[in-house]
Amino acid sequence: MYNWIHDILMSTKLDKYTGFVAYTLSIIVMLLICITLRNIIKIIVVKITYRVVKKTKHDWDDILYKNKLFHRLSDLSVPVAFSFFIRTLPEQNGILETMSTTAAIIIVIFCINSIINSVDEIYSGFEISKAMPLRGVFQVIKVIVFVFGGIVVIATLIGESPTVLIGSLGAMTAVTSIVFKDAILGFVAGIQLTSNDMIKIGDWIDIPKSSANGTVIDLTMTTVRVRNFDNSISLIPAYSLVSDAFINWRGLQSSGGRRIKREMFINASGVRLCDDEMLARFKKIELIRDYISLKNEEIVKYNAAHDMSEPVNGRSLTNIGTFRVYILEYLKNHPGIHKNMTLMVRQLDAGDSGIPLEIYAFANTVDWVEYENIQSDIFDHLYSIVEHFGLSVYQRPSGHDISLINK
Repeated sequence: MYNWIHDILMSTKLDKYTGFVAYTLSIIVMLLICITLRNIIKIIVVKITYRVVKKTKHDWDDILYKNKLFHRLSDLSVPVAFSFFIRTLPEQNGILETMSTTAAIIIVIFCINSIINSVDEIYSGFEISKAMPLRGVFQVIKVIVFVFGGIVVIATLIGESPTVLIGSLGAMTAVTSIVFKDAILGFVAGIQLTSNDMIKIGDWIDIPKSSANGTVIDLTMTTVRVRNFDNSISLIPAYSLVSDAFINWRGLQSSGGRRIKREMFINASGVRLCDDEMLARFKKIELIRDYISLKNEEIVKYNAAHDMSEPVNGRSLTNIGTFRVYILEYLKNHPGIHKNMTLMVRQLDAGDSGIPLEIYAFANTVDWVEYENIQSDIFDHLYSIVEHFGLSVYQRPSGHDISLINK
């Protein structure tokens, strides 16, 4: 090509500039030919791969196509063809060869980047990716590829061996550790979080220090993305999850039950022994009918053997104890309560707010809305029937109550 252009220019009487102009025009023509060849190859390769990809049932080839792997492979034709053409020049130009090699290395780096992105996306499509997310690992691999690729590019441009540059990196370690401190901490923390199964995509986590409370939607090398329950997004540094405390509610979600732990505060002034009229009324309540009959038989036998001139010598049911049993039986028969998990109703220490009866049970769902509905349904019922046991819920007097007394 050079000789052909040189012969044409000889007729233009450029004299001493003929060689320079021929050399320059040869390079320009070579570049135009390489670019044209690249466009032709790209059109052919991309169209063929597009048709093949759409006909297959696999998703991995679609992902490779979407990440432009085949587009970048076709770009390799430019430095390869240009490297071939420059050999036809009368004098080998080291700069052109270096530029061609450098361009080929850069394109190969981006091809590897496309492959890594594709592998990441393919892996994310599997269910195991939620239990063991590897996005942080893929990001580390990309960083390594670009760092070493950059070293090779620089070594090629300055004409040195890459090992010389790699050896000099030791002197830069201290500076790098300071400049990229957050990235290094995030990388180490990301490995700890994933390898120890501390967190995964889909987990409900609560981070009090960051006011984040929601579902993990993404894990990267340095950042954990959390969608809060108000639909806001919190970006949490990965290393903060290792250095600070956080709550992972995965166990709750996987158990199939969500805990109900609430108290009813009973006014102490209403607590008393059950009389015959009260027992007769309680026997009409289906949930505790058998309990009343059984306990009444035990109490009659016990009292027959003791001096009952003083009631304190004998035994008797109390309205608060009977109400506690009723709550327990009610929960056992409630369709929203998990029957295979802890279920109890206990009396806590009395205080200035009355006598607390605590319900400790588990709803048979982990869905937030259903859980709240079940919990509300239970306490709606208990608050409405507490008076049937001669009890009342304690409530501190308000200004309105005091104004009624003054009247």
